[in-house]
Amino acid sequence: MLLALLLTVLTPLPAAASQPSETTTAATSATPLPSLKATTTQVAFGLRRPTAVVAPDDGTDRLFITEKSGTVRVYHPDTGLATTPLIDITSAILESGNERGLLGIAIPPDFAASQDLYLAYTARPNGAVTLARYRLDDSRLEVLLSQEHAEFNNHNGGQLAFGPDGNLYWSIGDGGGSADPLKAGQRLDTLLGKIVRVDVSRTCGALPYCVPSDNPFVGTPGARAEIWHYGLRNPWRFSFDSVDGSMWIGDVGQGRWEEIDHIARGRGGLNLGWSCYEGLEKFSGGDCPPGQTYTKPVFTYSPYTGGCSVIGGQVYRGQRYADLVGGTYIATDYCSSTVWALRPDGNGGYEHAEIGEMPTQVTSIGTTAEGEFYVVNDLPGGLHRVSFAQEEPTCRVDRTVQTWGTGTKVDLTLTNTGDTPVNGWTLKFWLGLGQTVVSDWNTDLTQLSNTVTATNASHNAAIAPGSTITLGYLASHTGDAAPPPRFMLNGDACAVGR
Repeated sequence: MLLALLLTVLTPLPAAASQPSETTTAATSATPLPSLKATTTQVAFGLRRPTAVVAPDDGTDRLFITEKSGTVRVYHPDTGLATTPLIDITSAILESGNERGLLGIAIPPDFAASQDLYLAYTARPNGAVTLARYRLDDSRLEVLLSQEHAEFNNHNGGQLAFGPDGNLYWSIGDGGGSADPLKAGQRLDTLLGKIVRVDVSRTCGALPYCVPSDNPFVGTPGARAEIWHYGLRNPWRFSFDSVDGSMWIGDVGQGRWEEIDHIARGRGGLNLGWSCYEGLEKFSGGDCPPGQTYTKPVFTYSPYTGGCSVIGGQVYRGQRYADLVGGTYIATDYCSSTVWALRPDGNGGYEHAEIGEMPTQVTSIGTTAEGEFYVVNDLPGGLHRVSFAQEEPTCRVDRTVQTWGTGTKVDLTLTNTGDTPVNGWTLKFWLGLGQTVVSDWNTDLTQLSNTVTATNASHNAAIAPGSTITLGYLASHTGDAAPPPRFMLNGDACAVGR
């Protein structure tokens, strides 16, 4: 996609309709996020474009992995990847285009007894996004719900997950193309650009499922009753925190902003902004119906960091690394492979840090029944176990800020807290929306969107262990004069002081 290279004037997003008001502290680590390091170990090879990974809670220690062509493979840590697929529905799948295929899988709470699985895919002949039940006991596929999606082959969504209320949630993209040409995000008469919520444990009349009576648009004229949230572009992956039941959504952006949303348990009917907003920024030419209240994302980042598509992840609730990352949300990006760690700060905001890299082209982050993390990557097609460790930052940045009117002056003190010299450096950091650098000192500084890259000057390229250098900049702003919240020195996250 083409990325605009000029920073535009940004319009603040209206107040959120709902954000989680309380943070569950059970099994939550106090380890500072910049002190975390995520690494991966490949445990299986030979997968063909895997798209999702889930685990049945049936005592078997298996993982189920969907492949884009329409197969579900089984992995066991003792015996590896089984050769014969558990499921093969390739005859039902339309795989044309990069984003079509078998996209999601969910395991119901009663799986051990029912042997039912739920699948999301794009169906022949026209690519309709489809929710189906697959009965393992007799290899039978039952279509439950379908949404036409013939105009474009991208933005199919595809995440399936059972919520803490026992209902099944399904994400569907806006119908594809560029800039929401169908204006689906803000429409309530289509399931495109939505998260859907249905009860698949029952049937209601002619429907092979039921619409929960407390769905937000039940009884709303012209609206699809299955809708839970709207205003989404391509929510490829979402998840529920197993402790507090809140929902985390990774919504893929148009080209300027990738976003992560966090919504309290039970709060439905929220408008997440697209295509009136992309991230926190007013989207040029977007659909902005009057009288709407939009819910802000809790985290955004620009593709100028090397990313292209956010891969929404999971909150870590396992035991092995609970003291390090318990209660921490982990996500990544398909192109940059950056590992993002987010955690509510207890004051209504969120801490965030880059804590490592995933393998190339990760498509999904899944967990075992015990809550340990695995990821699958698209090409060359592998399964990887995720580990976490504490690794103290080798740099610290302290900030001194002066603000007036529409201007701000920021002085940065960069300390080498490691035990090896730094010889030549690049410091990457991110500005608030609407901030534009006017001038800088002791560095060669460039800005693309909200991403700033500062490189050493000739006189301060070397930083001995324990030593500091200073640099800074002047910037204009349109209301947000906050200093940069995070810094990366030569690719490693820095601790942030005052």
